[in-house]
Amino acid sequence: MSFSVNLRNVTLKYGAEDALADVDLDLEAGKIYGLLGRNGAGKTSLLSLIAAFRRPTAGDVLVGGEPVWENAPVVSRVALIREGGDFDDTESVKATIETGQIRPSFDMAYALKLADQFEVPLKKRVSALSRGKRSVLAAICGLAARAELTMFDEVHLGMDAPTRDAFYKELLAEYMDRPHTVVLSTHLIDEVANYLEEVVIVDRGRILRHADIEAFQGMGATLTGPADAVDALGLAALAEQRLGGTKSITVADALDAGTRQRAAAAGIEVGPVGLQDLFIHLTDPNRTGA
Repeated sequence: MSFSVNLRNVTLKYGAEDALADVDLDLEAGKIYGLLGRNGAGKTSLLSLIAAFRRPTAGDVLVGGEPVWENAPVVSRVALIREGGDFDDTESVKATIETGQIRPSFDMAYALKLADQFEVPLKKRVSALSRGKRSVLAAICGLAARAELTMFDEVHLGMDAPTRDAFYKELLAEYMDRPHTVVLSTHLIDEVANYLEEVVIVDRGRILRHADIEAFQGMGATLTGPADAVDALGLAALAEQRLGGTKSITVADALDAGTRQRAAAAGIEVGPVGLQDLFIHLTDPNRTGA
């Protein structure tokens, strides 16, 4: 089973400040989503609302078609795993894992298998774990929750590259074995791009873009060539660089066949833009309308 997520005109205020403003968002059940945004953009606030950690100041947050706030039957099947985990540092790793059994679908045998696989010592206190092992423990609790909606908020922080790769592969294997809804909030965009089905970009408390990964991969382009020829195309640039008589620009939209033909005729090289570079350009605080 999987949960859908629907937000309608959602605002969340911290004091007089809007952490989120008039957010509308629809996440279909049974997909892996990437949630991207710069620090302070509102990613964690958004996930906290979906997990019912916070109540919206205005608007409706629905999970599985039901209001999530103070809805224990739904909340018990939603897992939000935050960076470093929300653990009692005085407990042992094993005792910490065992607390996950308050969830109706928690798989203790799977959790212990993952602890062995990722070499997390069960007898150690949580306080004695390195930052990387603490992050792994959080990931284990999220995977073993077997929730209908599982959200990982920067849970990879502290993991080294091989451990992150093993986590992504385990996440995908668990998803394929038991389709459910997954949200990955991360700054390591290119690392996870191949695992995502849709991407949501949050910027300054609003949804900037939401599309499937193929749309993002075909969205932008880089054009490099004689400066006058590049300018003559008349394209709106997200970013540009110039070296002598050569100019390179990044555009957010896919180029039509006519533009590509004109670029080729003018000696302009056209290349793709990676998801991470596109994200950086789209959310550049110095760009008007970012």
